[in-house]
Amino acid sequence: MKTILLIDDDEGMLQSYGLLLRKSGYRVLEADSGSEGFKLARQHVPDLILSDINMPGGDGRTLLRDLRQDAALKSVQIVLMTGKPELATPRRVMEEGADDFLVKPVTMEALLACLEARFVRASVNWRVEDKVLDRLRAAVPVNLPHEFFTPMAGIIGLTEILRGGSANMTANEIDEIARDVHQSALRLNRTLRNYLLILELQGAEPDPLVGLLLPQRVEESVKAGVNEALRLNARQDDVTLLIQPPSLPVKGEDLSRMVEEMVDNACKFSRPGTPIQVQLGDDGVLVVTDQGRGMTAEQVDQIGAFQQFDRKRHEQQGLGLGLLLVQKLTRLHGAKLAITSEPGKGTQVRITFPSAQTPA
Repeated sequence: MKTILLIDDDEGMLQSYGLLLRKSGYRVLEADSGSEGFKLARQHVPDLILSDINMPGGDGRTLLRDLRQDAALKSVQIVLMTGKPELATPRRVMEEGADDFLVKPVTMEALLACLEARFVRASVNWRVEDKVLDRLRAAVPVNLPHEFFTPMAGIIGLTEILRGGSANMTANEIDEIARDVHQSALRLNRTLRNYLLILELQGAEPDPLVGLLLPQRVEESVKAGVNEALRLNARQDDVTLLIQPPSLPVKGEDLSRMVEEMVDNACKFSRPGTPIQVQLGDDGVLVVTDQGRGMTAEQVDQIGAFQQFDRKRHEQQGLGLGLLLVQKLTRLHGAKLAITSEPGKGTQVRITFPSAQTPA
């Protein structure tokens, strides 16, 4: 459950926004001044802070400055609000370090949409700690700029077409370009997310306190991973799910990410119209099988960061990070990863989870 710190000196606003956010599934903390809000933020480290700008007893701008100077809170997202837009502009407050800016009165729909967008942005982890940035700079391979700029170039080129000639386009043509722009943006988002996540997992040790994920949540997590992969690959008719979920010692979000990367990899390296099967039995074995171009035994052995086989013949976006990320998440949960592949016939990726233990 995400925690939101709501700061406003208007009691009515606190009550109405607080009620809405709680009904929408958020945990809400409330404060009536920036100084009180800063104390609560240090105690609870919320996922997001939603604060008015003009308040007695510590305003939103002072709070923003204090947050960005605090080592434990500098990465917390903050959305500022004001009923006096003449005193603050979006550009100014975002230059000062805010993540978003709302002008009161804010509709409930607009507020929830803003929060959802903020949390999607947070999943990419834009504010990375300095030490991680140092590792990122040191680890950047020569092909990384190409992988980032390929989808970015698509976005720029397509939007230039819209800017220069949309008046002469049909609604269907504009919609098609918009879909392509969206797909390129999703691919770029995914590449950045995977790269940063792999860096975060460097040296990570298995967590012995990870509890069992119950069968219903296991099934939900698997389906969520499949659906996320299919957002980037229009292969819904090709994918078959065979699920008899057991309880598994894994975090739901990590299981979803494993499935997402396995299915995305199968989609990228097999032709549309060929089958992809996702299977999870009560024995705790997760298998994704495709009938794509496959890999040699040597290529399977070389799976690692920034590998992408036969690049000149089979251009694909995504750095080849997918299976590396699966490999790291598998190890983190004490599971075993096996890849069986044959050129021209396809690939099977198998994860065997540890035997489920009765929770304490």
